[in-house]
Amino acid sequence: MSHGDSFKGRRFVLAEFETSDALLESTTTLREKGFKKLDTHTPYPVHGIEEALGLGRPFIPKIVLCFAVLGIITAYSMIHYMNVIDWPINVANRPIHAPPANIPITFELAVLFGGCSSFFGVMFLMRLPKLYHPVFQSDRFCEKASVDGFFLSVEMPHDGDAVAVQAAIKDLGASHIEVIDEVER
Repeated sequence: MSHGDSFKGRRFVLAEFETSDALLESTTTLREKGFKKLDTHTPYPVHGIEEALGLGRPFIPKIVLCFAVLGIITAYSMIHYMNVIDWPINVANRPIHAPPANIPITFELAVLFGGCSSFFGVMFLMRLPKLYHPVFQSDRFCEKASVDGFFLSVEMPHDGDAVAVQAAIKDLGASHIEVIDEVER
């Protein structure tokens, strides 16, 4: 059996809409009809698309909060260790550990950890960088998606009926519809 025989590419129905409002309405309608693997591709953010796709609340604020708290704990632990355990210096009979003096460093490390976690957290959650996606096989998508096109892609199961999905999308007012079968790269 050759390597090419074991490859099962994904199948997408890709539809283009004239306006962002038409895309938003179609996405909501398809999701209500039971389609779960939907994705939208727009040249700018469209208000309400997250709700239409059923994405829910973003997870990134929790990641940032956890890493900011980790930054605070790390900074304060590091300062405490250096001032009290590793190299205690008695200067003018002041206390070895004075918490108010540690606030700037703990704040800075919280910001550093939170900022880095937001960047890398978004990259991880979005599975970026994605250098390839099957919809890139569409010439129309590649020409218009980042300029003035509003696209909706529906990932089909291997035994799914693409004709029925095409008919449902056509009824929603798509200006162009195509089926994309992923090719082995």
